[in-house]
Amino acid sequence: MKFRPCIDLHEGEVKQIVGGTLTDGAKSPVVNYTSERSPDWYARKYHEDGLVGGHVIRLGAGNDLAAEKALSGWPGGLQLGGGINAQNALDWLEKGAEKVIVTSYVFKDGLIHEERLRELSGTIGKDRLVLDLSCRKKDDRYWIVTDRWQKFTTVEVEPEQLDYFSSFCSEFLIHAVDVEGKSGGIEKNLVRLLGDWAKIPLTYAGGVHSWDDIQIIDTLGRGKIDFTVGSALDIFGGNGLKYADLIKTSNKQPA
Repeated sequence: MKFRPCIDLHEGEVKQIVGGTLTDGAKSPVVNYTSERSPDWYARKYHEDGLVGGHVIRLGAGNDLAAEKALSGWPGGLQLGGGINAQNALDWLEKGAEKVIVTSYVFKDGLIHEERLRELSGTIGKDRLVLDLSCRKKDDRYWIVTDRWQKFTTVEVEPEQLDYFSSFCSEFLIHAVDVEGKSGGIEKNLVRLLGDWAKIPLTYAGGVHSWDDIQIIDTLGRGKIDFTVGSALDIFGGNGLKYADLIKTSNKQPA
């Protein structure tokens, strides 16, 4: 298990947002924090501290230049997600992304577009593709959600589906949408489910706000699940966890 850092971009700035409040409508999302620092500052910091496998996420339009800045801070060291499709994936890899993370191109309008998944995986190779299987809880089960996490699909996060999707990608990034950005605790049952499977690298995101949460992820995930921290982290205005402490205890790899 290791800590994977993030850089979330909204309207060209590094922000922390309550994920479930981001929509395509005129209503503004709930913003927990807007950083005065540039995206490349965070990228250089992660590079210096040897934190591998982090991700840059473009939350909506107007973030291309900010994303390019982030990637320039650590060429080949960060994954990129947000608006990725078969037409631009190779461009972002050439601009310095280690891997690309795909969400809405494959999971859209409440459906899974398997032909797009096959095309994208075949174009760039599964070793450079990460699938974001963000999910919400309904009837005590976890279902993949699409369209800014507002629309439920009919696809459940469960072992058989994880086996299927893992044939097209090298990693999963899984947001627990109901707790994302709220710093109020993690989805324990989801972590347990993922830990029981864990056949390829997995990164859990959502609700991490204390060392107790991290210990629970380690225990329920059997040490196989990586994690990311957003709004609770001091470098994003939080007071639950200190970045300096996380890099000391994280299972780091050489930069």
